[in-house]
Order: sequence, then C-alpha cells, then structure tokens
Amino acid sequence: MNRIRVVGIVGPTATGKTGLAMELAEQLDAEVVSADARQIYRGFDIGTAKPTAAERARVPHHCLDVAEPTERYDVGRYRLAARTAIADVIGRGRRVLVVGGTGLYVRALLRGLCEGVPAQPAVRDALGRAERESPGLLARWARRLDPEAAARIHANDRVRLLRVLEVALSTGVPLGARQRGHAFADAPYEVLLIGLAVPVRDLDAQIVARLDAMMARGWLAEVQALARTVPAGAPAWATLGYRELRATIEGRIDLAEALAATARATRQLAKRQRTWFRGEPGVMWHDPREEHARIVERARAFLVANGGGAG
Repeated sequence: MNRIRVVGIVGPTATGKTGLAMELAEQLDAEVVSADARQIYRGFDIGTAKPTAAERARVPHHCLDVAEPTERYDVGRYRLAARTAIADVIGRGRRVLVVGGTGLYVRALLRGLCEGVPAQPAVRDALGRAERESPGLLARWARRLDPEAAARIHANDRVRLLRVLEVALSTGVPLGARQRGHAFADAPYEVLLIGLAVPVRDLDAQIVARLDAMMARGWLAEVQALARTVPAGAPAWATLGYRELRATIEGRIDLAEALAATARATRQLAKRQRTWFRGEPGVMWHDPREEHARIVERARAFLVANGGGAG
C-alpha cells in the first residue's frame, strides 16, 4: 500500500516557517498541521506567533487551540490529533504540510514513538526532593547522564528534565539513545523534511524584530487579559515570553528587562531547535531568503508529481 506524502517545514523559531507554509499551501492546495507545543493553548496567540484569523481563513490550520491553558498536553495526544487531521485532509483530496519547531512533535507524528518507559514515582519523588535542596541539580545531572537529550531541554524545564533522569536511572539507557535507535516502524507517511536555516546573527535580528512586531500587535494587553482569568500555575504560562510579561504586569521586573530576557530565551530556544533538527535524519536544509524558489519547487515536485497526497 502506498504511503501518504507529507511535506514538513521545520527549524528554529523566527526563521519564517509560517509565511512559507502559507505560500506553499495556497499554491499546492494544501492545509497546515501545526507541530508547535505552545500554539495548542487557547488564548495564547500573539506571543506564540500563532497564525492570525485572516491567515487561517486563507489556509485551514489544524492542531491549534486544542487545549485549555490549564491542561497538560502530551506528545501522544498530539500525535493522535495530528494523524486524525491528516487523514481528514487527505480524505478531502487535499495535501498536507506539517509545520513547526517542536522537534518531538514532528518526530512522533511523522516517524512514530519509541516504546515508552513506565513512570517511576519513587525516582521522581527522590529527584524532586534533591532539586529542592540543590536548585539546578536536575539540569546538571541530565547533562551528565544524557547529554544528547539534555541539549534539547531548557534548564528550567523541570518536567522534561525529570523524565530524562527517570528513564536514565530506571533503565540504564539514556532517553536520547532510545529515541535515536528507534526504527520508526509504524510511520505511515512518506516525508520530505525541509529545514529552514538562517545564519545566527541574522536570526538574532529577526527575533528582535518579531518581538517588536508582537508588542505592536498588543501582546502586553493579551497577557494582561490572560492574567485575569488563567491561574498562575497553569502549564500555558511556561510559554516563552508570557512568564516574563506577566512578571512585568505584576511589577516584578520592568518591560525593557522582560523583553531582553525574552529575546535571550528565544535565542536559546533557537539553538536547542537547531541541535534537535540537525540530529534528525533526512532534513534538507535551505536558507529561505536565498533559496526560496528552490524550496517551493522541491515541495511542489514531491507533492504534485504523484497527483496528490498518497504516494
């Protein structure tokens, strides 16, 4: 049986994935399946660079606004929703673009998940106590026991660090190695993965410009409205930039400091995303500014040569 053909547009934040996807979708009669772990949250729009209502009217998008800010949303739930969306799009005779920078979402959707390791509550409790006594310990241990996985995780991402350590300590096999060695046998798709690569200096400038544009669109007002209705402990507040702007609203830091911290954290995120996708097999890297026409032609040839979404 022929497999469904899917084009993935991946890479670091602020490299122009959304704009390119819009153009490709309109040219190729395609719809977009988002692979962004922050755009899933309702109401967290401007600071996640979520496609606008006008853009979504032009091109249908899937896997946006699928969770309340108070919900925890895992990769298994994402994969089910995204694969259901792909089946629906293909069933209507249209093509599919998977677009986003959340590497684990892209991997799980397009290539499958390696066998899970059951939760180890005793290990987690012990690690949690150790972290409370020595802040930063989780990140240090993760870098020592599983440097491959730790390189893709922010030092403050306690949930993912706990998982990395839980797997390494309970199985003796690092999570990074388990994921790398997985054969992805259940992958139902034939995939063209296009990675967008922009020189670091240029990307830094694009990050700052995008933050300025977000503020001009009313990001601070959005955060003020969310702060009135979304509890401070909700998972969505871990979204980059939102916690910093909330701190401004609450008078803990000034706006300039919040924006500087957000730009710094965004650059760090982009570095982790580059590390992740550079480790993924089959990604074809292009500078979207200099190789725009080549990207469009490559995607067109892959999707249109066979007349549709199935290979």
